[in-house]
Amino acid sequence: MGLDGTRPFLLFVLLLFLRACFSVNTDDTFSKGQSLSAMNTDSISSKSGRYELGFFERGTPPKFYLGIWFKRLVGQKIVWVANRENHLSDPSTSRLEFSEDGNLVLLEASSKKPFWSTNLENLPSNSTEAALLDDGNFVLRDRSNLSTIFWESFDHPTDTWMPGGKLGIDKAGKVPKQLISWKNSDDPSLGPFSLSLRIYPNGSSEFILQWNRSQVYWSTGVWNGETFGSLPWMRSNPIYNYSFVSNANETYFNYSLYNSSMMSISFIDSTGQLEQKTWLSANESKSDPWDLLWANPKSLSDVYALCGAFGIYHDNTSHPCDCPKGFEPFSDTQTTLNDWSSGCLRRHPLQCENRNAKKDWFQKIPNITSPINWKAYSAVSARRCELACMNNCSCTAYTHNSSGCLIWEGALLNMQQPSDGGEAGQDIYLRLSADEPQISTKGTKWKVWVIVAVLVAATGLILCLSVCFSIKRKLKHKGETAASSNDLMLFDLSTEIHAISDGTNCQDSDKKRGKKDVELPLFSYESVLAATDNFSTANKLGEGGFGPVYKGKLLRGQEIAVKMLSKRSGQGIEEFRNETTLIAKLQHRNLVKLLGCCIEGDEKILIYEYMPNKSLDFYLFDPAKKQMLDWGTRIHIIEGIAQGLLYLHQYSRLRIIHRDMKPSNILLDSEMNPKISDFGMARIVGDNELQANTNRIVGTFGYMSPEYAMEGLYSIKSDVFSFGVLLLEIVSGKKNTGFYNHGSLNLLGYAWELWRDDQSLELMDSTIGYPTSTSILVRYINIGLLCVQENPVDRPTMLDVVSMISNEHVPLLTPKQPAFTVGRNPTINLTENCSINSVTFSVMEAR
Repeated sequence: MGLDGTRPFLLFVLLLFLRACFSVNTDDTFSKGQSLSAMNTDSISSKSGRYELGFFERGTPPKFYLGIWFKRLVGQKIVWVANRENHLSDPSTSRLEFSEDGNLVLLEASSKKPFWSTNLENLPSNSTEAALLDDGNFVLRDRSNLSTIFWESFDHPTDTWMPGGKLGIDKAGKVPKQLISWKNSDDPSLGPFSLSLRIYPNGSSEFILQWNRSQVYWSTGVWNGETFGSLPWMRSNPIYNYSFVSNANETYFNYSLYNSSMMSISFIDSTGQLEQKTWLSANESKSDPWDLLWANPKSLSDVYALCGAFGIYHDNTSHPCDCPKGFEPFSDTQTTLNDWSSGCLRRHPLQCENRNAKKDWFQKIPNITSPINWKAYSAVSARRCELACMNNCSCTAYTHNSSGCLIWEGALLNMQQPSDGGEAGQDIYLRLSADEPQISTKGTKWKVWVIVAVLVAATGLILCLSVCFSIKRKLKHKGETAASSNDLMLFDLSTEIHAISDGTNCQDSDKKRGKKDVELPLFSYESVLAATDNFSTANKLGEGGFGPVYKGKLLRGQEIAVKMLSKRSGQGIEEFRNETTLIAKLQHRNLVKLLGCCIEGDEKILIYEYMPNKSLDFYLFDPAKKQMLDWGTRIHIIEGIAQGLLYLHQYSRLRIIHRDMKPSNILLDSEMNPKISDFGMARIVGDNELQANTNRIVGTFGYMSPEYAMEGLYSIKSDVFSFGVLLLEIVSGKKNTGFYNHGSLNLLGYAWELWRDDQSLELMDSTIGYPTSTSILVRYINIGLLCVQENPVDRPTMLDVVSMISNEHVPLLTPKQPAFTVGRNPTINLTENCSINSVTFSVMEAR
C-alpha cells in the first residue's frame, strides 16, 4: 500500500481514537474532557441498566431536550428533563459537557449562553464528575470522594416523583421542591398544574394540587404520622414505605419500595391528575408495561380550569373540552394533544367602547356549573341583570335566578356541562360580539310581529299615562326648591342608581357653565343630618385633608360613609366637583361607589358605600393587625388594585389618572376586596394623550413619580409608579417613606439592594411566614421594581402589569435602579403627612 493509500486509513483510526477519548458510551459516569452529543445520540446508563440519560426529541418541528428515562421499557417514559423551558433546536451542535469551573453545561454552538447549567459556585473544578445512579438520580459529585454530592436531579424534579426523591421545602434556600406538569405530551415546558407541600403554622402539612400554582382543587389531607387524611390505604399498603422529615434546613416527604425489583413512579399528568404507577418485569412485553395503582382527583371534572379560559368541560366524551359559540380553540395543535390550557379565543372583539357600532348580545348556555369569582349584583329582574352586565365593559357573562343576579368579569374558568343532560347548574348568558351572527328566527316571524304589535300598543298606553302623571306631579310640586329633591334616609342601596326624575343632581350648579349632568342623586342636608345622628362624634370615622368622614345609617339598616368638604379648605371646591364628575361615571368592582351628594349653602358632602374593613393602611402598618393579611389576601388585594387601575387607564369611558395612589386610599369591603377611593386629585386625559403638565403638584410624598414631583409631568406611568410602591409595601409590610435600613433612605432603595444581591426574599413580611410558593413572591417583587424605575418609558403599562400578575409564564424583564434611591442624604428629616381617617382621603402637599 502506498503512502497516499495509508493516509485515509490513518485518519479513520485517528477519528476512532478521538471518539473513544472524548465521547461517552454507556458507562454510568462521565467527567471533564468528555461530552454527550445530541447528534451522536450519546447517553449514559445506570449500572443496573434501568435508567438512561441522553437527548430526546418532541414536537413538530422537533425540539431537543436532555432527560432521563427508563431504558428497557417499550415507550419512552421521561422522568426528568433538564432544559424543559429552553429547548435545543440544532442537534448537530448540541452537547452536554463540563465548564472550566466544574459545572455541567448544556450548549448549542450557535448560542453564547448555556441552555442549562448546574450553576454552582466554588466547585473543585478538576475533580467533579457526573453519574447516573441506580435509583435514577443524576448527580454531580467529587470524584475523589463519591459520597460528596454537589448537585442532584432529585432536588430539581419536573413532573415525576421518584422513589428516594424529596418533595417539600428547602428552608435554607427557600426553594420549594414541587412537581409541575408538562404542557402536553409533546411539550415538557411548564404546564398549569402543580403538586406541592403546604405547611401550616401549627406544624401540620399536606400535599395540594393547584392550577396555576394558585387555585387548590385537590389535597391529600393532613399527615397524621402514618398516612394522609384522603389516602387511608397508605397505612397498610404492601408496596410503599412513606416517611416525613423536618429539620432546620428542610421539610419533606419521600418514599421507598419494599420490593426493590419493582419500579414505581408518581407523576402529575398534563391533564392535572396525580397518578402512581408500578412496573414489574412480567409486564415488559406489554405495549403499556405500567399498572395504574391510583389517580387523584378520580374524575377529570374535579380538575380546576382543565379547559382553560371560556372552555367548557363535557364529562363523557373522548375530547373533554369544547369552545362555546363565538369562540375557537387558541391552538388546534395543542387541542389535538388534549392541551386546553390556553383555552378559547373570541372570533370577534366586543363592541363595548365603540359608540357607533351595534351592541353586543348574550348567548344562552344551559345547565352550566357556575364559574368562580362571580360578583353579586342587586338587580331585581333578569332584564336589569342583563343591563348591569351590558353597561359594564369588563362583564363577560351573567346569570339570574331566584337567588339574584351574578355577573362575571374577565375570562370564565371551570365551566362544566354534563353531556348526558343531567342537572348540574344554571343557565349562563355569555356576552358575544355584535359581529357574531345570532340564531336565525326563520319560521317565527309571525310571532315576532304579534309581540311587536302588543308592545307598541302597551308602550303608547304607558306614555299617555306617564304624561298625565308628570303634569299632575309638576302642578303639585310647583314652587318647591330643587334642593329638597331626595331623602337620604329613604334611599335603598339595593337598587340601581338613577338620576332624580326632576333632573336635579349634584351638578345642577354647573349647568349655567354648560357642564353636563352626571346622573347622580342629590340628597337634602336635613336627611344627611338624620343619617349621621347630627354628625355625632360616635359616628366619626376619621378626618382627611378635605374634612371629616362619618358613618351613617339608613332606615333599612344599610350603612354609608359621609365625607364632608371642610369649609376651611379653599382648595377643595375643584376637587369636590372633580370627584362627583369622575366617580359617578365609573363602574368597576375595584373602585369605590359614589352614591350621591348634598349641596346646601356652604355644605358640600359626598355619600359613599361603607367599607366595613376600613383602609389598607389600617392593617398593613400595624404590628398586630397586619397578621390578618395573609399571603392569599395580599395577592388578592394586589390583583384587585391592578384591575382597578387598568380599568381607569384603558377600559373606562374616560381615561383617568388617579395621581394619589397610596394604602390609605385603598378601601376594603367585608370580603377584603380592595376598592380604589378618593378621586379628588384625578385627571382626565385624552385617549391619545401620553402626558400632561400641571403647575400645581398635589399628592403624597413617597408615592409620587419623579417626573411628577420634580417637573409636574403626569401620565398613566405616574400611577404605575405609585402602584409599584404600593406593591412593595404590601409584600414587605413596611412604609416607603421614613424607611431606613442598611443605609437605604426608603423602601425602594432597600428592595433594590436585596434584588441586586439576589436576596429578595428578605423583603418579605416575616410576621406571616412564607407563601406556598416563594417564586411567586420573587415574581411580585420583580414586578414592583419594574414599576418604580426612574424613566417612565421603562415602566410597564397596567395592561402589562395585569398580564405579568395573571400569567406566571410571561417572562419578566430585569428592572433598572428605582427612582429616589441615589444622591440623597439619609440623615434628612422628612415629615410625612398622611390621612388619619379609616376611610381615607388625600392630603394636599406643596411642592
